[in-house]
Amino acid sequence: MTTGDSTQQRIAAQVNAFKVAAVQMASGTIVAGNLSEARRLIGNAAEQGARLVVLPEFFPIMGMKDMDKVAVREQPGLGPIQSFLSETARHYKIWLVGGSIPLAADAPGKVRNTCLVFDERGEQVARYDKIHLFNLELGNENYHEARTIEPGNQVVVVDSPFGRIGLAICYDLRFPELFRSMKDVDIIVLPSAFTETTGKMHWEPLVRARAIENLAYVIAAAQGGYHVSGRETHGNSMIVDPWGRVLDKLARGSGVVIADVNPSYQASLRSSLPALEHRILFSCA
Repeated sequence: MTTGDSTQQRIAAQVNAFKVAAVQMASGTIVAGNLSEARRLIGNAAEQGARLVVLPEFFPIMGMKDMDKVAVREQPGLGPIQSFLSETARHYKIWLVGGSIPLAADAPGKVRNTCLVFDERGEQVARYDKIHLFNLELGNENYHEARTIEPGNQVVVVDSPFGRIGLAICYDLRFPELFRSMKDVDIIVLPSAFTETTGKMHWEPLVRARAIENLAYVIAAAQGGYHVSGRETHGNSMIVDPWGRVLDKLARGSGVVIADVNPSYQASLRSSLPALEHRILFSCA
């Protein structure tokens, strides 16, 4: 192959590429302030050409105590957080993955940890309720999400102009069978608030593993830094390509990571390594 041929192939492969972004925050206790910061960062991403933007888990509130998110929960389709997501998506003409927000649950005193997706017209096109609830007892760190969160029970994939998008939240990352059940998604979005304790060892290896085994792009938008409650989140929001390469990453603090998603490149990888076609499902006797 000549150098010229190689250059032409690279140019051709970029024709269908588009930009995506992951927003990283260190959210506080005041919803209005967090929404203002989210809008600033979404605007930053849109100005850089991002057409699909993902916010982190519980971007509107990281409270002093677990019940704080229950106090600001919204009914589906109503409330300032959902209005913000719809209006912001419409204003910037982007697809906006609303990280996760607290929505009302069937159980009293609990919420659904919900990821909402809005299209460029500001219309909600998908909802996913976090299935796997985090539980950690390690030294001075104790987390029991089931005390205030009611789990979801449905895997959600949304068809979009960017391909099939699979929705997951934070702790879901540890359960590869969830992603296998999505069936050949092109992009996985992963709003998160990983603890620093677990994140420093497990976050990047798990994100890259989900990308590699599904030959999918992963947009992992995280909380990153110290919060008013004293909690420390790991950050390291990243975008990973189907070969497991980290295309962009932000260690700590508020900011945006941007990368190109190239469907032609993804298709070539899936053709060269058709692992998704080689899956064999087993069951125990």
